[in-house]
Amino acid sequence: MITPDTLIRCINPATEEEVFRYRAASKDDVKGAVARARRASQKWKEHSTWKRSDFLSEAASTIRSRKEEFAKIMTQEMGKTIKESVAEVEKCARGVDYYAENGPKFLEDELVQTEAAESYIAFEPLGVIASIMPWNFPMWQPLRFAAPSLMAGNSVIVKPSRFVPRSGMMLQEVFEDANLPAGCFQTVAGDSSTGEALLDADVDGYSFTGSVDVGIEIGRKAASRLKKCVLELGGSDPFIVLADADVKKTAKSAVAGKFVNCGQSCIASKRFIVVKDVLDEFVEKFVSNTKRLKVGDPLNRNTDIGPLVSKEALQKIEAQLDKAREDGAEALCGGERHGSRGYFYEPTVLVNVKEKMQIVNEEVFGPVAPIISAKDEKDAMRIANSTKFGLGASLWTENIEKAKKIVSQIEAGLVTVNNIVVSDPRIPFGGVKQSGIGRELSRYGMLEFVNIKSVRIHE
Repeated sequence: MITPDTLIRCINPATEEEVFRYRAASKDDVKGAVARARRASQKWKEHSTWKRSDFLSEAASTIRSRKEEFAKIMTQEMGKTIKESVAEVEKCARGVDYYAENGPKFLEDELVQTEAAESYIAFEPLGVIASIMPWNFPMWQPLRFAAPSLMAGNSVIVKPSRFVPRSGMMLQEVFEDANLPAGCFQTVAGDSSTGEALLDADVDGYSFTGSVDVGIEIGRKAASRLKKCVLELGGSDPFIVLADADVKKTAKSAVAGKFVNCGQSCIASKRFIVVKDVLDEFVEKFVSNTKRLKVGDPLNRNTDIGPLVSKEALQKIEAQLDKAREDGAEALCGGERHGSRGYFYEPTVLVNVKEKMQIVNEEVFGPVAPIISAKDEKDAMRIANSTKFGLGASLWTENIEKAKKIVSQIEAGLVTVNNIVVSDPRIPFGGVKQSGIGRELSRYGMLEFVNIKSVRIHE
């Protein structure tokens, strides 16, 4: 229940000190934001696509000009290393630029030959789109939804995670500084009650990134109102190593794929499935590379691994590791808290892992890498697909023709061969099974929140 004096404290996960305190947006605040967004959308959609493009280009310039400031705030709020925060800000600027440069082309009327004198498909904005965003990529997650939605002529409201309110507030400043019509981009910061108020408001679509359970409820709400929704609900991405992989290269990339953002990424490699012929070599190199990672102050540019986002997240990782050990798994490195202050956990590699273990079947959102032995390629594919999730997957082999055939067997929305999975504004992002519905990014993501209008003109 939101009350006018509901205050939320933000804790720096590296120091356990309070860094920010704010009042949760009330139901009236949310209602007012939606009303402003509705008015703004009427003005915004009247701008030509090229004019909208100019506004987005200005927003990208603002993001670049405040890069260090934005990066430091992200690191203080959720603990990612400063070098990862800087990279995220730079990626945000590139993403906004991508839609500024390509949006007008994506939204051009599409001519169709019919018996009518003229037929075409138009792409028009839906109106006001609400989003509820997570904490792990405080700027990129909201912007990969907002930039294409704004380019399409919608106004947007972002409810950031309670852990990263200032990151969300910064984004509103960016678009205000770019002189978009007032109300086009708004942030309503708060807790789950704020999110519920936004979902109950008079909006025209929903975008959500988060847990499966909450995503299902949002999907039900959207269906009951006949509103469009895009749901990205996490993953348990397989990292599949075949017998003919370049093991040295693969093991090095495995570290990047697993420990990005302290393992707190939907598309981080979550299950390492290695054909037994190369298992020992892969394990030896992977463990050796993992031990080189430096855990510590995320504001230090030499740090590789920062803290988990919260005490609760740390405790969950500990519980998952305790259960894995109880089930017979062995940690070859890591497996413990790091230091006496902050929510740090050592980068951990687990062996003797069986595919039925809880550590494999739950999404592990932290710096823990379970390795599963597969008998052969066929067995590796079976294990890779034995999950309720289907977001991303990476496949490692020197035989590219074979890889192209295997890709079709992998149940996922994104598959990368001989590299880790990353999001990219040029390609669609989203999953199958319980990883969600709909797509973000690329032209496909932009068209999720438009009215695809068919027009036929007869003389």
